[in-house]
Amino acid sequence: METKQIQETLQMIDEEHLDIRTITMGISLFDCIDSDPKKACQRIYQKITTKARDLVKVANDIEMEYGVPIVNKRISVTPIAMVAAAANTDNYVAYAKILDKAATDIGIDIIGGFSALVQKGYQSGDYKLIDSIPEALSETTKVCSSVNIGSTRAGINMDAVAQMGQVVKDIAAIDPLKCMNLVIFANAVEDNPFMAGAFHGVGEADCVINMGISGPGVVKRALEQVKGQPFDIVSETIKKTAFKVTRVGQFVGTIAAKRLNVPFGIVDLSLAPTPAQGDSVAEILEEIGLESVGAPGTTAALALLNDAVKKGGIMACEHVGGLSGAFIPVSEDQGMIKAVQAGKLSLEKLEAMTAVCSVGLDMVAVPGDTTAATISGLLADEAAIGMINNKTTAIRIIPATGQSVGEDINFGGLFGHAPIMHVNQSQPTDFVARGGRIPAPVHSFKN
Repeated sequence: METKQIQETLQMIDEEHLDIRTITMGISLFDCIDSDPKKACQRIYQKITTKARDLVKVANDIEMEYGVPIVNKRISVTPIAMVAAAANTDNYVAYAKILDKAATDIGIDIIGGFSALVQKGYQSGDYKLIDSIPEALSETTKVCSSVNIGSTRAGINMDAVAQMGQVVKDIAAIDPLKCMNLVIFANAVEDNPFMAGAFHGVGEADCVINMGISGPGVVKRALEQVKGQPFDIVSETIKKTAFKVTRVGQFVGTIAAKRLNVPFGIVDLSLAPTPAQGDSVAEILEEIGLESVGAPGTTAALALLNDAVKKGGIMACEHVGGLSGAFIPVSEDQGMIKAVQAGKLSLEKLEAMTAVCSVGLDMVAVPGDTTAATISGLLADEAAIGMINNKTTAIRIIPATGQSVGEDINFGGLFGHAPIMHVNQSQPTDFVARGGRIPAPVHSFKN
């Protein structure tokens, strides 16, 4: 890098909230499968604590040497529904607990992969894992769970949609905050480093390092220099900024992979906001020209942002992957929170925005009396957006038990807080109860 680029990068870190949001080690657990669940759990613990033994130390060393903040150290593993399918047990909570113990013992922040892929149907392990999710999340502190309910190629598993609506309600009845640890996907990707939806895909290597890098503040600062300029200039400015940011992820990831003696996987350049001032995706959209996020034009502005981020990232890195684009989690973005509180951003507008962003309805709080059928309907809508547009969509929704519209639920730390949003009270009960599978769209047939 040239001296000017180094100076710009230092400014991004010091003043504009550029950081490595996560270094995530993906670990395959297929060689841990055993019909005896105790033996399987022992093997899982042994493999994770061996492979990731130095992950935290290496990340801390790199942070100290190069001055690049690495906010989270994480692990993703093979979907446990596959790993545990051969075990003689009907409950997979023990698997969640051993993941939690391994994560705690090696000092990482979060571990993902208590997951099932049911977009086209269930196998025995999927049923058992999904039934175990509420108890597993309630009895662990670092475990994240995800379920893929649809895809462009397979369609949408409406039986799973109905089941997951009830699972969300069951978790909320125990502790609404634990709903943060569950993501329900369509078109889930295998190399996602971000939580709560990360799992280590079956097509991945035995062990890899994936990087998630973020910097909404960097993009906003760059756009402040091109006020009033045409959209061509706006797009080009975002692309150039994304290029610089992605290079940092590539640089740090390559060093980390070499020191850990594992392959370097991908860089996921996702503009992931935090509650910190100046670290907001909503403020980027407002800098583009909106009075407030949620105004007419919001979806178009977000589409421009998401596309330009991807284009800049692809040119900067050997392997860009994960979700790469812009996240719009309500609770983690001060601009989103203000817009909801002011009545300028509705759940319906958020849903429209998910058609063009990286994921979906993320960290959205709804009234505690929201029915399971309504949550399932929201899941189906998001899955349909993902299926038709051949993109990843997801929901992380929190029914705030005992609370109603206008109140606020606090998640703490990077997760922030969220105003509870109004949900349409018309019920999709009969729609959800039909079951079966919504067929894949005609444009899914590519062969």
